[in-house]
Amino acid sequence: MGEQTTSVFQLIKSKAKLLKREAFVLYFAYKDQRVPWHAKLFAICVVAYAFSPIDFIPDFIPILGYLDDIILVPLGIWLALKLIPEEVISDCRAKAQELMAKGKPKNWVTGISFIVIWILLGTWLSWYLYKRLLS
Repeated sequence: MGEQTTSVFQLIKSKAKLLKREAFVLYFAYKDQRVPWHAKLFAICVVAYAFSPIDFIPDFIPILGYLDDIILVPLGIWLALKLIPEEVISDCRAKAQELMAKGKPKNWVTGISFIVIWILLGTWLSWYLYKRLLS
């Protein structure tokens, strides 16, 4: 039983690593001039959501909390990759593999920016709903 649990854990870990690499592929594709604007827009939205510390459905909600991590992020990555030319994807996969081999970069400014944007969005939405429902 323990060996089977370990192999399942290793499979999940390898799939998560692959998913992270594909998110970096989308990030590099976003910067590539050969990618159409609509694919860039969709790709950057998927990357922002994948790397954002805040989810639409909070993880502490049983079962539903992990729904976005298990279904929405992989589906978004898959759809974004379908919009990008294959030669761009292969170039970006090489860049992503190199980046992951060096170690994940830490960009605190970007992380703080995501948090501030989510706070501002939440504040605005709360204010809007408050005005709308109590007016």
